[in-house]
Amino acid sequence: MTIHYGGDYNPEQWPKHVWDADAGLFDQAAVTTVSIGIFAWSLLQPGPDSYDFTVLDEILDHLDAHGTRYLIATGTAAVPPWLATAHPDVCRTDFEGRVHRYGQRHNACPSSPAYRELSARLAGRLAERYRDRPGLVAWHVNNEYGGQCYCGLCEQGFRTWLKQRYGTLAALNHAWWTRFWGHVYTDWDQIQAPSMLTEHWKGPRYTAFNATTLDYKRFQTDAICGNFVDEKQAIRRHSDAPCTTNLMGAYEPLDYFTFAPHLDFVSWDSYPQYDDDRAMNALMHDLMRGLKGGQPFWLMEQTPSSTSSRDTSPMRRPGELSFYSYQAVAHGADAVMYFQMRASRGACEKWHGAVIWHGGRGDTRHFREVAELGHELSGLGELAGARTPARVALVFDWHAWWAQQLSDGPNRHVDYKAVMASWHAAFRRRGIDVDVVASDSSFDGYDVVAAPLLYLVRDGVAEALTAAAHRGASVWTGFLSGRVDSSDLAFLDVWPGPLKDLCGIRIDETDGRVPDWSNGVVVDGRTYDARLVFDIVATEGAEVVGTYAADWYAGLPALTRHEVGAGEGWYLATVGDDDLLDLVVDRLASRHGLGSPLAVAGVEVSTRRRDDVTWRFVACWDEPREITVDRACRELRRGVDLAAGDILRLAPYEVAVLRHEG
Repeated sequence: MTIHYGGDYNPEQWPKHVWDADAGLFDQAAVTTVSIGIFAWSLLQPGPDSYDFTVLDEILDHLDAHGTRYLIATGTAAVPPWLATAHPDVCRTDFEGRVHRYGQRHNACPSSPAYRELSARLAGRLAERYRDRPGLVAWHVNNEYGGQCYCGLCEQGFRTWLKQRYGTLAALNHAWWTRFWGHVYTDWDQIQAPSMLTEHWKGPRYTAFNATTLDYKRFQTDAICGNFVDEKQAIRRHSDAPCTTNLMGAYEPLDYFTFAPHLDFVSWDSYPQYDDDRAMNALMHDLMRGLKGGQPFWLMEQTPSSTSSRDTSPMRRPGELSFYSYQAVAHGADAVMYFQMRASRGACEKWHGAVIWHGGRGDTRHFREVAELGHELSGLGELAGARTPARVALVFDWHAWWAQQLSDGPNRHVDYKAVMASWHAAFRRRGIDVDVVASDSSFDGYDVVAAPLLYLVRDGVAEALTAAAHRGASVWTGFLSGRVDSSDLAFLDVWPGPLKDLCGIRIDETDGRVPDWSNGVVVDGRTYDARLVFDIVATEGAEVVGTYAADWYAGLPALTRHEVGAGEGWYLATVGDDDLLDLVVDRLASRHGLGSPLAVAGVEVSTRRRDDVTWRFVACWDEPREITVDRACRELRRGVDLAAGDILRLAPYEVAVLRHEG
């Protein structure tokens, strides 16, 4: 077992004498694994009917000679210039209707027959040629799938997709509510891609027909996922090595739960800057782990120093590289990788952080930190494969996200990701591990299921949440949940629609306010801050836990609890502050015996477990902290044994790894 360590390596950009120098530096840094050929299509296939694998052969021979393992990329994330020239339909049309010419990357129409055929053909040739290579770890299909296309081919594909989804125009017209504004379709060919030239009037989030755009997002996810499947199927004709593609956390355009069944393991690219919220990064790790039911994932890219894709490029402070790398491992990563291993001399990413800068020096501060971390991780191989024993599930639903952000009311200032991060962080502040799961997941085995902003409720979800409560779980949802069905049609029943019996409440109105307007929620005499949306709640069996403090609805319920079978349903009717979220989590944790004795303010506690061995990670943020150890363990990074009651002192950005039996 091993924690893979390395990153995206592009030796084809450099003369061969540099390769030997790099190999020596890789050894110094305990690098084990690299990704090769991420954007190599134009090099591997210089023309429609010609392939040239000479350089890739030499690169793999070099890596094999030095004992370096590798992922071989299919290189299809950027089409070669000849392909765009020979097949203009490969080029995308953007949201504003502009037909793009050749350039940039992620630049292929997912519906283009030429792209689908030639990308799969290249993937198959690579698999046939390199399937028996000794250093092959996995196939890296494409790279950071992204963007959307609105061309004629996608429009035709959308119509075909709609026929399969709805069967009849009558069903489609009902789902899209097309009698509004007289949009009733009488022929499939009348349907167009929703863009600034059709239904959108201000931008991607502003549309006259929400369900049309919602379905187009679903279609584009399926089309782009289909590109991945095309290449994987071509690879599978020759090789059984795992296939992955690097995802990008909570990337709004693509529903990654659609991709998950096709990925042999999840990998993703994490680029927080020093002033980013570390709690958001923790949520992203848990989301990536949750895509495949808790299976460990790979941190495929991070920067060893700075990120050049933003307006400023702050360097990682001393210790931050180690902090973020261990944070990934703590949340389930079996690999810590970088973009990039050696900096490119030219083009837009030449100032993006790299393990090795242009001059090839091994005496820089960040290289020393990379090397120190590499040697530490090489001694933690037994962690590989260990899983997170989470008893809390946080429901993340791309469809609910899309529908909520497309809605013209009650408040466009509500940020789905920010709400998810705030609820997630409330559990994490108690040292409670969280699985981030799809809404159609099984909730068996979880003591708490939190489903914030479940604006759109798909078939069967409310029933599954209610069943979880009946068997003893605490189910917690809240404001703007239970408003529309899968077609974005408002539920005919009172809000929160199919969740009303679970929560024991009825909502008839919602007050939407500007961000700087606040009300309070009073619980046991203490007032908590609340903003943005305020559901006006009437109880139908629920217990009132907290009430609004002001305005005409002062004294009405704002936080409720409803007994359901052996469990309970909680409803928070407004966007509460962290203290209010902490109050709810404290009550849930008390009911189910959740939380870590190591959790104190300013640290993050995470757990991985396999068989009878447990690893607990205690990550310190900006200020020094002291932790009282609760049981005998070994701190692996310092190599010391600790007894219950010992004080563990952590410096800023320091992460302790506590190993114990049981």
